[in-house]
Amino acid sequence: MNGPFFLPVRDIIRKPGEMREHRFEVTLADKWGEGIVTVEAGESLGLDVRLEAVHEGILVSGTADTDYVGVCGRCLTDISAPVEVEFQELFAYPGEEETDFEVQDDHVDLETLVRDAIVLSLPFQPVCQPDCLGLDPVTGEKLTESAGAESDTPIDPRWSALRQITDQDGTAERRAAEKEES
Repeated sequence: MNGPFFLPVRDIIRKPGEMREHRFEVTLADKWGEGIVTVEAGESLGLDVRLEAVHEGILVSGTADTDYVGVCGRCLTDISAPVEVEFQELFAYPGEEETDFEVQDDHVDLETLVRDAIVLSLPFQPVCQPDCLGLDPVTGEKLTESAGAESDTPIDPRWSALRQITDQDGTAERRAAEKEES
């Protein structure tokens, strides 16, 4: 029972105050994530982990970094970006209180902890750039610049009454100027 995310803790079990640091890389065997961006199988994941023995178990804290790939949520362009997360969890000693994470035999298994931290930090609606305009609804081409304040699309006749209310001729500005003069 061994894997790339298993770290030995035999030498610090039940020795509060003891601490070990590990720095290593793991090549992912499976794809992580199900949205429009994922961390692909075969991607390298860098881990920097600190194991600290405490009375209740082993406190695991650290960082993980990798790259995600997918498509822009607005224009469907391929994107790839780095993701770095911090994590911290107490792996309780067996037989103590019921917890999500436990010290198993003489090791801790970080896979679920790290996978959850990475997947939850992936963007839900990723964009290729913050001001991406998306696709033109008519042509399907990627928009490269703003269509301007005025569009050529006809206004829905149900909203035409609102057009009469809007200040298109600057009457509000003239009224403000007249009040200042008087």
